[in-house]
Parts: sequence; structure tokens; C-alpha cells
Amino acid sequence: MIIRREKYTLRQLNIDDADSIAKHANNINIWNNVRDYFPHPYARQNAIDFITFVNQKKNVEDFAIAIDGNVAGMVGIVPQTDVERVSAEIGYWLGEDFWNKGLMTNVVIDVVDYVFNNTPIIRLFAPVFEYNTASMRVLQKAGFQKIAILRNAAIKNNKVIDMHYHELVKK
Repeated sequence: MIIRREKYTLRQLNIDDADSIAKHANNINIWNNVRDYFPHPYARQNAIDFITFVNQKKNVEDFAIAIDGNVAGMVGIVPQTDVERVSAEIGYWLGEDFWNKGLMTNVVIDVVDYVFNNTPIIRLFAPVFEYNTASMRVLQKAGFQKIAILRNAAIKNNKVIDMHYHELVKK
């Protein structure tokens, strides 16, 4: 799968992306807004391990956000299982050099279109830390609606925080 836009390309990862991923992912401001299993510091070996893991999956679920040929971020889905198999979580990160340029909203819209048109997924959801208002704006601009605030539902940086859940259902 490749989606080419004027300012970015969404594509599968390859091992040559390791240096670029490590460069952008090794940022505390990225780590503060993602799950704890995302390493910090983020080294080249972390990128190699991630690329290897992603490329072993049967289905395309993770997309590199390439800007000028270099991976500047990632967007992916986590399909749910059993009775929730029509839903998937969407998650993303983008190198800080590219924040506040409107890129991520368009990336999310492109991935939503791809998922809804090429998979059995009919509902996407995204949990967002209470303080990550930029990510909430991305989702809202991409058509997601806030459906719940789960109080004291997560812990990040040793602080208990609320999680804001957003969803988009295929029409």
C-alpha cells in the first residue's frame, strides 16, 4: 500500500528507515504522548526491532509517514478480536519538526479511508491522554467524535491521568 500526497507518502516500512525513525522517535516530547512500550531513549536497534515486527504481520496495519523520502512518523491500527473484530484502535506519532503543519490530520484521514475501504473494520477509536489537546484536535478535524472521558484510567510519567476516547464509525 502506498498513498502519495504532495507533502508526504504513506507506505510500508523497510530496514533502510531505521536511522530516520530513530532520529525522530528519540524525543521525550514524542514519548510523553504515546504508550510506555514505545522506548525512550529510542535507538536505531529499537527501530530495527519495530520494522522487523511490523513486516512479519500478515496484514498491513502500520504505515510509515515519509516526508522527503525519510520516515518522520508512524500511523497504525490495532485490530480488535473476538466480538470486537469490527473495531480497531488507531495510533500515531510524528516527529516534532513536523508538528503544527496540518500533516497529521490529513494522514489520519487517508488511513481512515484506506481502512474503511480495504478491511472489514467499521469502527476506529483512539484513546488520548488528557493533556494531549493537539492529538484531540487532529482526531476531531478528521471526523472523530469524543465519546467518553475515562477518569483516572491511565498512568504516564508516574501521574494518574484521564483518557479521552474518540471514535469514527464507517458510514
